[in-house]
Amino acid sequence: MRATKTATKALWRWRRNPLRRRSDALEAWTGVAAVVLMLLLGTAAGWSAGARAHQALQHTVREQQRHRHAVSATAVRLLPGSTDAPGREPAAGRDGYRRVLARWPGPDGRERTGAVAVRQALAPGGRFALWTDEHGRASSRPLDAGTATAHAVLAGLAAAGAAAGLVEGARRLAVRRLVRQRYQQWDRAWQLAGETWGRADTGS
Repeated sequence: MRATKTATKALWRWRRNPLRRRSDALEAWTGVAAVVLMLLLGTAAGWSAGARAHQALQHTVREQQRHRHAVSATAVRLLPGSTDAPGREPAAGRDGYRRVLARWPGPDGRERTGAVAVRQALAPGGRFALWTDEHGRASSRPLDAGTATAHAVLAGLAAAGAAAGLVEGARRLAVRRLVRQRYQQWDRAWQLAGETWGRADTGS
């Protein structure tokens, strides 16, 4: 129902009508221009931002995959706060991870030790996969190409939405100005009509 009313209102502004004012035609053209600009600027902004983000993220993927390596780490002990009570299952944090003290081999062959977060429950001596950087320090999993592409697409969509939002904001400002001018024209018309009525009464 709302879409039908909007379409009827738009058609009324376009068709020839003695009641159609100049501001009605301008408002209709403003809407058309806004749609065209949304399509053009939104597509251009989304494509440009997505392409730049994709290039930057793919570079990050290559760098991380080159400098990060998966090693086999050994859990030494659970860190304080990782258990509720002796003999009970280790308590996971809000994100489902547990903190353990672990050791793992570094790229130079020397053993590294540090606190890391693991998702699975591990007893001392348990082994798990751990990502490390080129210096042997614990690191996060490297970014993969699929995730990078998804982030680039989201960046492109966000840029397109922002461009469309700017165009819509400009359209609303233009329409608001047209409406203000329309009200001013109505006020002048009523004032003129009042003066005319007064003269008519005097002549009668």
